[in-house]
Amino acid sequence: MNIDEIQAFVAIADLGDFTQAGRRLHRSQPAISRRLSLLEDELGAPMFERIRGRARLTEAGRAFLPHAEAALAALKDGREAVHGLKTGMRGAISLALVGTLADTHIVTALRRFARRSKDVRLELRTASSAEVTDLVRRGEVTLGLRYFTSDRPELVSLAAGGEAMLVVAAPGHRLAGRRVRHARMLEGERWIGFPPVPEERDSSGHVLARQLIHAGLDAADVTLIDSLTAQKRLAQAGFGLALVPESSVRDELRRGALVALDVPAMRTTIPITTIHRRTGYLSPAAKALLALLTRG
Repeated sequence: MNIDEIQAFVAIADLGDFTQAGRRLHRSQPAISRRLSLLEDELGAPMFERIRGRARLTEAGRAFLPHAEAALAALKDGREAVHGLKTGMRGAISLALVGTLADTHIVTALRRFARRSKDVRLELRTASSAEVTDLVRRGEVTLGLRYFTSDRPELVSLAAGGEAMLVVAAPGHRLAGRRVRHARMLEGERWIGFPPVPEERDSSGHVLARQLIHAGLDAADVTLIDSLTAQKRLAQAGFGLALVPESSVRDELRRGALVALDVPAMRTTIPITTIHRRTGYLSPAAKALLALLTRG
């Protein structure tokens, strides 16, 4: 078993397609197939099955995947550890963050780090909270910034602040500009929100359900939409109310495409956390950035 075979396996598992895996690794599809065949011969079990043109992990493949990802991440750590000995506060740091966090205090921290560490290149990627977790877990990025704490035991979650949630509605909503002192004024309103993430103890979907119960609106009609962009567009169209991070609707509020409703019973703040792999290597520069992001 060698690194090329493991890389091919992980790429196929991630993309679900041999040809796309070949493009990622700059190899032909036959070369990817040969590498997987060698791996399967050594392990004595098929890693994938073809279902409607997609490569799906077999039970053996699912069992092997976390070990393969850990092996690739460990090799990356080794390279970075050696590089860190030579460069110190130089080189690159890879950071994945939820896109809406680019309009919060996090940007101020990143700007401060860039001024202090001119020899460090900050490589940024945006993704959803779940995707940020997967990128860090697989070792594709060193640090991650997401909403809520990750329950993954192989990851360390550190507090990096919080963000207020706003109730938003279409312009001209009957309660716009008024203080909604009594939650019963919202009875009969439809809500739009994320479905709760089943494998996590807390998520945006959990927050909406919890706040509605807190406000005595647990019988409210909730439409579950797994897209923040779609939620905002539906709210703009008057389809319902949405409870969203303040940074995610700043532009819409400025343009008047949405209005914020003043609903004290629905006020809440969600945590922002920085995550990294528990056994992963952190360069001096990565440690400095982590300290800046998580200091109170």
